[in-house]
Amino acid sequence: MKLLVISDLHAHNDVLDKMDEQFKSADAVVFAGDFAECFKPETGKDALEKLCSKHESIFAVLGNCDNEDFLEDLDNQDVNVEKALVFHEGLGFAGAGGGTKFTGKTEFEREEDEILADFDIVINSVEQTGDKSLWNSLILVSHNPPVADKLDSFDGEHHAGSQKFTDFIKENQPLAVVCGHIHEGTGIEKIGETVVINPGSLGEKGTYVWLDVEKSGDGWKVVSSELCSL
Repeated sequence: MKLLVISDLHAHNDVLDKMDEQFKSADAVVFAGDFAECFKPETGKDALEKLCSKHESIFAVLGNCDNEDFLEDLDNQDVNVEKALVFHEGLGFAGAGGGTKFTGKTEFEREEDEILADFDIVINSVEQTGDKSLWNSLILVSHNPPVADKLDSFDGEHHAGSQKFTDFIKENQPLAVVCGHIHEGTGIEKIGETVVINPGSLGEKGTYVWLDVEKSGDGWKVVSSELCSL
């Protein structure tokens, strides 16, 4: 399965028209939040509608610049994976929206524990079934990044990610994690065996990632991941 991984559109909707070939080549699209321009949450609606016009299989969460009530719009477009566990051809997606508290001025800032609580549906599913192999078939989509080498760093030195999220990934080892938020942290890393992707800001930098995954035994495996730019 070929996944087009994008994030942080910030209402630069014209960029999506430059990616028609990429959308045609993708089996599904993963969007890690920030539809809206910062401090202009009303711009999120047009961005969502434009994105939804490009592909029929989209898995998305809200960013810190998106109003929390905007989640209803994602539900109405059937693209929401926030606080949800959604399967597409046997591959699972679960999401967490918003960013950790920083300035207190953007629309959707939360405590680390609040963000991680969005994944409770996965924890509960594993506990109820006793089947830990679910993690091998799961992509976590979180606007807020984990603490990593570079993916959460805005200056190459200071880190803005969630250490609790990093610990969560180390403990559970999902197939992959898609995040965004920190535009300067564009790249692909691994936490344990989990591939972690920050595709950067599509709207401001024109960057995106191709993630190829395929079924392997009872789960899935990452075949390749490639950072690209327009």
